[in-house]
Amino acid sequence: MASTLKSYLDGIANWNVSGFAKQRASGTKKINLALQGGGAHGAFTWGVLDHLLADERLEIVGISGASAGAINAVMVADGLARGGRDEARRRLADFWRAASAGGDLPPVQRAVADRLFSLMPFAATPLQNWFEAMSHYFSPYELNPLNINPLQDLIARFVDFDAVRASDLALFVAATNVHTGRLRIFSRDAISAEAVMASAALPFLFRAVEIDGIPYWDGGYMGNPAIFPFLQGTEADDVLVVQINPVSRSTTPRTSSEIINRLNEITFNSALISELRAMDFANQLIDDGRLSRHAGRNQYRKLHIHRIHLGGLGTRLTASSKMKTDFDFFALLHRAGQRAAHRFLDRHFDAIGQQSTLDLGAASGVEWA
Repeated sequence: MASTLKSYLDGIANWNVSGFAKQRASGTKKINLALQGGGAHGAFTWGVLDHLLADERLEIVGISGASAGAINAVMVADGLARGGRDEARRRLADFWRAASAGGDLPPVQRAVADRLFSLMPFAATPLQNWFEAMSHYFSPYELNPLNINPLQDLIARFVDFDAVRASDLALFVAATNVHTGRLRIFSRDAISAEAVMASAALPFLFRAVEIDGIPYWDGGYMGNPAIFPFLQGTEADDVLVVQINPVSRSTTPRTSSEIINRLNEITFNSALISELRAMDFANQLIDDGRLSRHAGRNQYRKLHIHRIHLGGLGTRLTASSKMKTDFDFFALLHRAGQRAAHRFLDRHFDAIGQQSTLDLGAASGVEWA
């Protein structure tokens, strides 16, 4: 198993993009990334990021993320700050290897990571079974009165937050203010292990993360991911959304686990759909000349929105799929992410900097009766 993991990770580090990965084009295009949270599906985002980082025609100037998307975001930010593209790719690969069931986490961290990245309320180890059973009867405050958080230690192990805060990358991590129900955006200067944990604090698994006396839960409830910070945070007009929660399904959930899974998908897509709807409305006003288009504070900008998503694979990853957080599963999603990013760039690279490739009206439309 160890040799298989090493071979796979070595292959990732040496993988090139279509022969032009190391050939910087004369017109490098700047782009922002908006990374959705979605548990173990975040390994798909790892694959997307791996491909984008290997393609030197692109320059990533801003990243916004929530929950697992926030974790991926800070791994990239750390790698770019400390060693550039190749280091960012290594940081991602090392983190997902450690977070997998075949990784090197201690037993308690292993159980917590498995619950964080699980796709459904499903357990496979004694510690997972214990977490699963206890969460039905006790809150994290009762189960964990000392507020021990091994996942925070894991994140701190991989990320030099001083280096991230000193970098030039525009970085935004979303969390939900428990008291007000409002979205909180932690910008690069405020990024810390606590901020990332706040973004990933699922209420039935973790105690609310308190920062400056304010408790926060998972950012996916209010911004999954938030796009609007790019309006003033970077000069790039393009935002690539990596969406890992399926929007549509053709079947009706019937079992309790299927119902929970579908409710989670709807809940964690709702904020993104609402933001796309507002952005579509603003873009129409700009196109009609009813809003003037300028850059800067309190001005209106038109962003070009693009999207990479799980596609058919996402609809097959249901509550009954019994997927585990082993490395083979993460590797499957990673390869799918690489392929999806490759297809996107083959089809739409020329549109970056010119126009949206996502139909905002269709993506955020309302069904009228």
